[in-house]
Amino acid sequence: MKTVWMVTLIVSSVLLAAILVKRKLPAGWLTRFGAHLALSAMAIYALNYSGWVTGLYIPLNPVTIGAVTLLGLPGIALIAGLQYTLLA
Repeated sequence: MKTVWMVTLIVSSVLLAAILVKRKLPAGWLTRFGAHLALSAMAIYALNYSGWVTGLYIPLNPVTIGAVTLLGLPGIALIAGLQYTLLA
């Protein structure tokens, strides 16, 4: 089973690299993406430790940070809704 996942990861990484090489990206895309990652992590951290919402804890891991990076603040609502649905 691990072999299937490893092959899937390698193939998807190669295809993603091919798309990135083929397509001309703006010069500052990596900086903007890194800034969005950092802001997403800070938003989740602030939500967890500020006490704004009691009983809610969103773990800081690549999946949650990635969801918030891609979806923005609605990503936090999505994760909170999933936690409420799955853990309730």
